[in-house]
Amino acid sequence: MAKKPTVYDVAREADVSIATVSRALRTPDSVRPRTRAAISRAIEQLGYVPSGSAQSLAERRTNTIGLFLPNIDELEHMSNFELESRDEARMVIDPPESEQQRPDSLYFDEVLRGCELESWRQGLSLMVNIGFGRPQSDVSRLVGTMSGKVDGLIILARSAPKQVLEFLHQRMPLVMIANAPSEHEEEFDVVRVSNRKGMSALVTHLVEAHHVSRLAYMAGPDDSPDNHKRYEGFCEGMRKKGLNPGAAPIYRGQFSQQTAYAITQGLIEQHALPQALVCANDQMGLGALHALTEAQICVPDTVIVTGFDGIQETETSRPRLTTVRQPMIDLGRAAVSTLVRRLGTPDGPPLSTELPVSVLLRESCEGNLAARHPESAQQ
Repeated sequence: MAKKPTVYDVAREADVSIATVSRALRTPDSVRPRTRAAISRAIEQLGYVPSGSAQSLAERRTNTIGLFLPNIDELEHMSNFELESRDEARMVIDPPESEQQRPDSLYFDEVLRGCELESWRQGLSLMVNIGFGRPQSDVSRLVGTMSGKVDGLIILARSAPKQVLEFLHQRMPLVMIANAPSEHEEEFDVVRVSNRKGMSALVTHLVEAHHVSRLAYMAGPDDSPDNHKRYEGFCEGMRKKGLNPGAAPIYRGQFSQQTAYAITQGLIEQHALPQALVCANDQMGLGALHALTEAQICVPDTVIVTGFDGIQETETSRPRLTTVRQPMIDLGRAAVSTLVRRLGTPDGPPLSTELPVSVLLRESCEGNLAARHPESAQQ
């Protein structure tokens, strides 16, 4: 293999010093045009590729940002993988997709995608790490190691211990998605969506338009800030219409489709279904729908089911799931944009961004929309 040309070779070919070559690469305007042209010719003739690590060291920048997530939806369905080579073609019967099939894109996947897109647009590399299935000590170590390799970090709520976040915040640019440590939240850069307002608008609609008075809430994990804000909105919507939220049962669905399915089966067996089952995320709403469909219970005539997030599978469920769509890709993009702004103005005031949501009224709440709005069905 031929020896790769170095900066020393470029300097020799252009008849300039190494320092001049370095300046021409980092700050071209600081070098005379004739000298720049000589260096450019030498680089082209030699096929020299500047060392990214060397430039980063000189500039004290890596041009890489980090993203730490609590989970990736794919991990929960991933089996062991073994590398093997087989020259064969298999014949497989491919039945229609079951209702329990994993959707193409879920919450974490979409946020990650948004971070990837905006990092690319900003000319940055993105380093990703995941805390799923690791003890807290390992998570702390991973975040600490990652922080030494990037210019700044984006951390989704519930990904890292509070003390680690507060430590990092004092030492490097840090952006939180969903929330920051409650004691110092106003000191952090935070990007979130209008969880409370979205859920409040949905519940208000259920009571006003469908005259339901017996609602139940299917909750996510207790430590989830999204779940907390959505429950605040659930209570706010009920109070607006003169209902007591304390009388509404709460079921711990843990943001899990399987858990919500089992809980709904139990409610069916106990004849304890509410008029409306309001779920804190779409996966739980889909699990509830599956259990009700299996039991041949009509949605929404017997019970209304709603979700939150707007994942792709809600568009093809039967009935389609009414949901509050949050801009998941934009959430990732906003986090990267906020981090870039912080890198440019390290001493600026904290940035707090709240993105709007949309309440999507569909058949799991509204019934046969095609019959009520035939003009939209034909478009």
